[in-house]
Amino acid sequence: MLRGALRLAAGTVSLATGGWVLRALHGAPAALGAQPSDIHAVAERSPHFHDGVFVNLEPASFNIDAEEQRNILWELIGNRGVSRPGAAIPLATPEAHAFEAPAGQIAVSWLGHSTALLEIDGYRVLTDPVWSERCSPSDVIGPGRMHAPPVSLEALPALDAIVVSHDHYDHLDIDTILALARSQWAPFVVPLGVGAHLRDWGIPDERIIELDWNEQTTIDELTLICTPARHFSGRFLNRNGTLWASWAIVGPSHRAYFGGDTGYTKSFAEIGSEHGPFDVTLMPVGAYNKTWPDIHMNPEEAVQAHLDVNGRLLVPIHWCTFRLAPHPWAEPIERLLTAADEHHIQVAVPRPGERVDPTATSEFAPWWRFAEKS
Repeated sequence: MLRGALRLAAGTVSLATGGWVLRALHGAPAALGAQPSDIHAVAERSPHFHDGVFVNLEPASFNIDAEEQRNILWELIGNRGVSRPGAAIPLATPEAHAFEAPAGQIAVSWLGHSTALLEIDGYRVLTDPVWSERCSPSDVIGPGRMHAPPVSLEALPALDAIVVSHDHYDHLDIDTILALARSQWAPFVVPLGVGAHLRDWGIPDERIIELDWNEQTTIDELTLICTPARHFSGRFLNRNGTLWASWAIVGPSHRAYFGGDTGYTKSFAEIGSEHGPFDVTLMPVGAYNKTWPDIHMNPEEAVQAHLDVNGRLLVPIHWCTFRLAPHPWAEPIERLLTAADEHHIQVAVPRPGERVDPTATSEFAPWWRFAEKS
């Protein structure tokens, strides 16, 4: 009887484990995206594509040995108290009528991480849309959200363009892309090669605009320019098969810069010279670490990048929502504000969901300090 009970218990554990594995793998094959051969067919036209991969204009190291991997993993697991907020992250849920009015001349609604709704000269552009619970190919494994999306996908207004910076899971999410394809008519404007993922997911060719660095497209009077970034790409074992980019978004009267995800690069000065000045810059400030200094800017570098591109108002992105590095949760903002103050730079730190109008003078309460407290 004892042996029978043990066999039953072992079988139950096996079934439970098997069920967990199935949940972990649910949706993963589709989320991985296109095959390298499909990507290469498009990418090979780029002068930045060599021997099957895209290369940065400046070398960018991202080589972590086994010991460093263990140290970072230990920091992420053992340092949970400082790399997560101590209290609920406050959201600024837009009112029901907020999106019914025409788009403004220049405004940003930050929706978390690198997702933002940009209003520029009457157009609306959505950047790096991620609404899923995890930035991962799996439903149960991978970094989870630390706050809910402040607005539902269904509540978004009509968009004029959906811009993607690169194909990492925290910037390109299959479920969100498919939902937007059903609910919106706007084209997806993406770096070269990323369109192959979208086609693999059933997005029709006529809704995909794929650009190399320094190429541009127009939507009526709105110009979207694919500008260089210093980063990398990849959704599984194959790295750098698709391009990564930042974006200059230029209307008839206003200009915005979307940094996406990037390390500090001399390209910022060139972007500012060619496409600036910018009324607002969306600069990544989080997920930095000493072991990958070339692919994620720290806050001080974000301030310098803002100066380089000749920006007026800096709105920080790529922080708060997902836990991607072991630094303290709110540290990026405190360091950013200190560095910005030294250079007399105007910074707005909205809550997720909060709208920023660069033409208005408004103060933002330090809401992140209250979220730090347990």
